[in-house]
Amino acid sequence: MASSFPKHRPKRRFELPFLSWLNLDHQGLRRRWMINSLTAILLIMVIMVVALAMLYSSYCYSSMRSGLESKAKSASDFFSSYATDESTYLSMANYYINDFDDRDKLDLQFINTRGQIILSSYGLTAGGTPGTNDIDSAITNQTVSSWVGRNPDTNERIMAVSSPIIYNGEVRGVMRLVTSLSIADRQIIVMVLLAMAVAAVILCLVYIVNIYFIRSIIEPISRITDTTRAIAGGSYGIQIEKHYNDEIGSLIDAINNMSTKISETERMKSEFISSVSHELRTPLTAINGWSETLLTGEITDEESVRKGLSIIVSEGKRLSKMVEELLEFSRIEDGRFALNVEPVDIQAEFEDAVFTYRQFYRQQNIRLEYTDRAGELDPIPGDPERLRQVFSNVLDNAAKHGGENQLIQADLSADREEEMVVIRIRDHGPGVPEKDLPHVKEMFYKGSSKVRGNGIGLAVCDEIITHLGGTLDISNAPGGGCLVEIRLPMTPPAAQ
Repeated sequence: MASSFPKHRPKRRFELPFLSWLNLDHQGLRRRWMINSLTAILLIMVIMVVALAMLYSSYCYSSMRSGLESKAKSASDFFSSYATDESTYLSMANYYINDFDDRDKLDLQFINTRGQIILSSYGLTAGGTPGTNDIDSAITNQTVSSWVGRNPDTNERIMAVSSPIIYNGEVRGVMRLVTSLSIADRQIIVMVLLAMAVAAVILCLVYIVNIYFIRSIIEPISRITDTTRAIAGGSYGIQIEKHYNDEIGSLIDAINNMSTKISETERMKSEFISSVSHELRTPLTAINGWSETLLTGEITDEESVRKGLSIIVSEGKRLSKMVEELLEFSRIEDGRFALNVEPVDIQAEFEDAVFTYRQFYRQQNIRLEYTDRAGELDPIPGDPERLRQVFSNVLDNAAKHGGENQLIQADLSADREEEMVVIRIRDHGPGVPEKDLPHVKEMFYKGSSKVRGNGIGLAVCDEIITHLGGTLDISNAPGGGCLVEIRLPMTPPAAQ
């Protein structure tokens, strides 16, 4: 479920680069979507209706033409045997017209070779000349011909088919069948209207589906827009309710994750600022206090003066270390973090760090046991200064978290199979809480630890070891305590 907005006043605003993309004119998006999709569907429907009308009209006219041509051809072939003389031909023509069964649908005409009507089932005046090219083609080419056009007397669309009556290879006349196209045209119009109605129904269904679909996009985008504005305004950690497992659902997951990460980052930075402020105040208070005391001349004995100066120097070193860690963090954030890699005697470097801290630990009654299990090792690629920084930080943390069991164990070994140098440092304190283990190397993370620190040291160490091609792992050791394992390659990464 979506969480409520935080009630605290934000101290800082984030500018989200994708907010401008999400800040859409939803009405404009809906309008563009509907226009584009409906226009495409409308064009498809128009094309389909036109194509259907053309195909259906072509089918109807073709069927009518084929039927008339077949009927005219069979009748003209029958009359060819009676075309021996004109009187017999006219007598049979009169008989055929009077007995013609399709006179309510067709006009049967007999035409002479001059193109003039001799007889007509519709009672057209003899001697009239239709003047259509189907008659000329039938007389000239001696083939069945058809014609579609308008009747000059009635302006009605008609179809005419003329078939020659041939006797001994000579055309004696033409049998012509004429029919009105009004019924066929009405059928075509009805079919087109029906197709248009179906297209309109489909268009309406597409419109309804599009409305539902675009709403399923617009509403989540509206929620995303409102939430990202709230995040940009400082309401970090707010979550968007997810309804769909699709691309929008993935976007919501990403924004929720981003919101959580920003919230965690802000919290860690706030804790970091508070921690650093406290860390800086303590040595500054000691330095200022002893400096003012020494300046007033209240302390005159040499031992007390030396002690005060020693505290000032020690606290000054602490301040320098904190500032250096902050600078390291800044370099990592800006991408300016770099190493000076050269061949390093890793055994000597680590032994120097152990020796230095062993002397330091003695003052705190901490025992440091060191074991070298590696044997002879060739120099490995590394940055001596950065490695000393890593060793110092890990050994210093071991002392801070060692608890009452004041024992720290360090050893160096070699993994010959993987060509890695392995350095392990273990304390015998309470260890790291399991919930903190995955985060101890993150910037500013301090977890539940009450030990003083700013949460940068281990993150910088991990960055250094990673740049050298190695790994830094932190875990709880069997039997208690924390174990830090550093693995460094024996050869440069490019040569492995």
